Amino acid sequence: MENFKIKHEKENPLFSRKEIIVEIKGQTNPKRIDVENSLAERFSSNPDSVKADRIISRFGSDIFTIHARIYKSKEDKDNIEPKIKAAKAKT
Repeated sequence: MENFKIKHEKENPLFSRKEIIVEIKGQTNPKRIDVENSLAERFSSNPDSVKADRIISRFGSDIFTIHARIYKSKEDKDNIEPKIKAAKAKT
């Protein structure tokens, strides 16, 4: 990823996580999985414990603002992050 810049970083001990806001400069909208892998590499963490919450862009701009959370472990992430409900099967 090009021009990875940390704008805000906050430790949240209540939820055992670090909340960060980063800006990335690029030609296309970054993929969530790529963002999570880059953040894990940057903060020496496991990619399974990173959650990229929002990827925000402005029209006509090549700068993307990303809100993410880095948990201390995958178990902490699984316990705190909301689960996505599976689609109910029609009978």
